[in-house]
Amino acid sequence: MEYVCLGCGERRGIDELLYTCPSCGGVYLLEDLDFDKLAALRTGPEWRALFDARAATRTTALRGIFRFYELMAPVLEEEDIVYLGEGNTPIVEAAPVLRDAVGIPFAFKNDGQNPSASFKDRGMACAFSYLKALVRKHGWDEVLTVCASTGDTSAAAALYASYVGGPVKSVVLLPHGKVTPQQLSQPLGSGATVLEIPGVFDDCMKVVEHLAENYRVALLNSKNSWRILGQESYAFEVAQWYGWDMKDQCVFVPIGNAGNVTAIMAGFLKLLRLGIIDSLPRVIGVQSHHADPVWRYYSQPDPATRTYAPVTVQPSVAQAAMIGNPVSFPRVKALADSFIAEGGERAFCVVQVTEQEIMDAMIRGNRHGHIACTQGGECLAGLIKARKLGLVSPGEHAVLDATAHSLKFAGFQDMYFTNSFPPEYGVTPDASLANAPALVVSPEDKARLSPEAYTLAAAEAVVARLGLAKKA
Repeated sequence: MEYVCLGCGERRGIDELLYTCPSCGGVYLLEDLDFDKLAALRTGPEWRALFDARAATRTTALRGIFRFYELMAPVLEEEDIVYLGEGNTPIVEAAPVLRDAVGIPFAFKNDGQNPSASFKDRGMACAFSYLKALVRKHGWDEVLTVCASTGDTSAAAALYASYVGGPVKSVVLLPHGKVTPQQLSQPLGSGATVLEIPGVFDDCMKVVEHLAENYRVALLNSKNSWRILGQESYAFEVAQWYGWDMKDQCVFVPIGNAGNVTAIMAGFLKLLRLGIIDSLPRVIGVQSHHADPVWRYYSQPDPATRTYAPVTVQPSVAQAAMIGNPVSFPRVKALADSFIAEGGERAFCVVQVTEQEIMDAMIRGNRHGHIACTQGGECLAGLIKARKLGLVSPGEHAVLDATAHSLKFAGFQDMYFTNSFPPEYGVTPDASLANAPALVVSPEDKARLSPEAYTLAAAEAVVARLGLAKKA
């Protein structure tokens, strides 16, 4: 395998951890130099049969994302592969009422059911497996991993670092006051050194980039191309779940730092090259209007005149998406160009949604039995917007990326239910979606009544509240 710079095309070996090209500063993708030999090794149906058989394996190294070992990092030894239960997350079809309301069949892929409760574990499993290989090869006695995060990256990095242990230590940089208490608790619980910086994610990322360029640290943000490689597994799992048939499938992905959408397109392209799938799905990126540089780029109709520019972000409920200058944008452009070349002009596009639409969609999704985070709400809002714009037809099926568990964002749900959003979010709750507990007996009555009388009073209050009828 080699690093390939998307800026100048320079290639470098993988004996060291590289993030950006020393010659031009461009970002890397990893390329398997023997990838084309895989087509001679097995036919498309034979690859499908192999991956399907591995779905039942008891071999630890092949149970997670490395079920697709040959497509990802076939330079790793089995002893270096880290598995914490990541990957193989469920795809759950939308509840019938929600499906009918949206007007198209769709499903959530619940990546919040990864070990640290977000999709970031896919990339960390690959990055830490590679890091373990480097530690073993070079005999390093100390490796300091570092990342910038709005929550999920730090949780995943700290979790995997604490599991690998030994010389590997974790440091995470968070924007002060911009991470939910639930997400902050995760790296703290894993024993990471947590440092806060005033500002937003982009400010933390600049500090981390400076550290990676000038000091001996292992950067774990999506500039790390091994992380992107691990996240390709999302595409493999989606294709496998639908019997390797991607015809009329639309995959909705929140863009954020643009690593996941990059990886998903790369994964589907690999499957197509080997004949494992016969056609590409459509990939539709989603961005909030509070952080939408990629949407702005692709909203310009003429590709020849498109210009990319970072934006100043505003507060967003989809915190992982609150990034004004995604480091993986060059990867997005390169992969989108390839995706469109193979699948046609409709193969890739980006839609913009509002903060109001994100929160309404998240609440609606969870009201119908799903466990969608705000990013999952962003995808549902993106599907609804794409339907309104005529970008998705009733004959298609959508898969929505719920990147994290809804419990990580319980604070935003609480603000929605209590109508306490700060004005900068621009969210006014729909009263029909609000929910709150109701006290049926006062504490004073509890203290005043005998236990038997209290039970009867509480039961009668519940009966009155619910309108229950006595048994015949």
